[in-house]
Amino acid sequence: MDFNAVYHRANDNYCYPLDDEHLIINIKTGYDVREVHLIQGDPFQAGILGGAEEWTGTSEKIPFKKRLRHQLWWTTTITPEYKRLKYYFELITDSEVWYYFEDGFVSEEQMKLPGRSRQCFVFPWMNPCDILRTPFWVNKTIWYQIFPERFCNGNPALNPENTLPWREDGEVTNKEFFGGDLEGIISKLDYLRDLGISGIYLTPINKSPSSHKYDTSDYTEIDPHFGTDKTMIQLVEEAHRRGIRIMLDGVFNHSGAEFEPWLDVQKNGKRSKYFDWFMINEWPFDHSKGAAKQKQYYSFAFYDSMPKLNTNNPEVREYLIKICENWVEKYNIDGLRLDVANEVSHVFCKELRARMKNLNPDLYILGEIWHDAMPWLRGDEFDAVMNYPLGESIKDFWIDKTLTGKDFETTINRCYTVYMQQTNDVLFNLLDSHDTKRLRSDVKNMEEYFQQLATLFSMPGSPCIFYGTEIGLEGSYDPDCRRCMPWKRIENGEFTDCMETIRSLIALRKEEPLMRSRDFHFPEKFENPRVIDFIKVEDENNYLEVILNCSEEPVSIPREGDIRFARHYQNDSLSPNGTLIRKVKK
Repeated sequence: MDFNAVYHRANDNYCYPLDDEHLIINIKTGYDVREVHLIQGDPFQAGILGGAEEWTGTSEKIPFKKRLRHQLWWTTTITPEYKRLKYYFELITDSEVWYYFEDGFVSEEQMKLPGRSRQCFVFPWMNPCDILRTPFWVNKTIWYQIFPERFCNGNPALNPENTLPWREDGEVTNKEFFGGDLEGIISKLDYLRDLGISGIYLTPINKSPSSHKYDTSDYTEIDPHFGTDKTMIQLVEEAHRRGIRIMLDGVFNHSGAEFEPWLDVQKNGKRSKYFDWFMINEWPFDHSKGAAKQKQYYSFAFYDSMPKLNTNNPEVREYLIKICENWVEKYNIDGLRLDVANEVSHVFCKELRARMKNLNPDLYILGEIWHDAMPWLRGDEFDAVMNYPLGESIKDFWIDKTLTGKDFETTINRCYTVYMQQTNDVLFNLLDSHDTKRLRSDVKNMEEYFQQLATLFSMPGSPCIFYGTEIGLEGSYDPDCRRCMPWKRIENGEFTDCMETIRSLIALRKEEPLMRSRDFHFPEKFENPRVIDFIKVEDENNYLEVILNCSEEPVSIPREGDIRFARHYQNDSLSPNGTLIRKVKK
């Protein structure tokens, strides 16, 4: 047996309560293992620990598995009668049997030795307050990310100096201002509702000298070029009236250079009462050579103009958490996204969650983390993270033509085995954003574009499209991905086919529960290696099937079930770059 491929621990995504009654247990093995049995029971069923008890447990076969690139992921659900569990595994290959305990592997002969210790895995107790609970509404939400400065100019009287005419086409930089504001967003809420959007994620709206607003000057004030508190309150009220929730962006890893406490530090140095609000190593600063690069103080990505806030400092934590409380109480927001969330202190994230959930238990707390985020997703910090690994895995398949459907299966399975199932339900899934090259500029044609979006809308979690995705808006890497929304061209009907296709995908996601389901597998029924085929399962007789022909040859697919979405499927043949989603009832 390949011992190096076997792994389990009795916590995190390997063993956790799904809810008050059910415990999920997962284990990784090599492909040589053909069967896994879980031997489990209550830790005290034979007596107290350390006594003369002889604990045996009950054996049951683990029924489900997913294929990873080099391992198998086995999963089962247990209902511990007394909220606790003791267990070990029996691993069966074609030629041998091994038993896997917390301290390692035991042979059949060793299992028979009288008095030999059995150091089992233990889940001590399913305490209700320790169970990860995520907001129920998020899985049903279709998010739409808006970069306010470039979305719509609703009130030209608020325009910054040197505002340029609205640019319907062409590249942009961060230095330009076009006058987008909150009133512009309000004016387009009916447009978003009709598209099927039910959640808006706004990039920062607080006072800042830049177009992107990630260099905050004043956390207590809406940027005057965007509007006022009154405008923001109106935006949330009007959005809620249309069934659209609002999530704000909290930039708490760093401030901007014009943040009052930072100005005080630069003026008074170590005498400033705010000196410990930032991560400063040397004083005075030498900006001529790049103070952050010289490590005189820490900043965001070496930008001197974005000094790093010290979230280890209780005063800083209290200041920022009160800002968030004010957003919830004053604006009635539904979600909070934390920028550069992996660099703020865990202490801050824990305190923030406790305070925010006390105000609104259903508030969605989202972290911007681009890598494995398990330390932030144990139930006491974030509800979810931005699922960049999923988006990158989807895009890689269309970029790298050597990848096969099996490669796609294993990389998608990886994305959905690193966290708990209730986390998977609310992961923030996206293919592009204000920080990345736009999807349309990454694909060869619109059919590939629609295939990737069909995949996004079929995955567990909560899908988000970047403003302009519905029209195939182009844009290179940041900052060119932040182009102006071309409203005149939209009104002239230039993007009708694209908009109708996206609208139909959104409608299918909202209307069909299986599109949102966490239960899926890959049946491997096509010989063509560039065909993706996965099934969202309701039960053994009902499923939703998603088929994407990413090859250069047509694929024969007999007509079956209820066709819910199709492009280039006719006469039982799916053309190259064709997409088919169908509901099948046996």
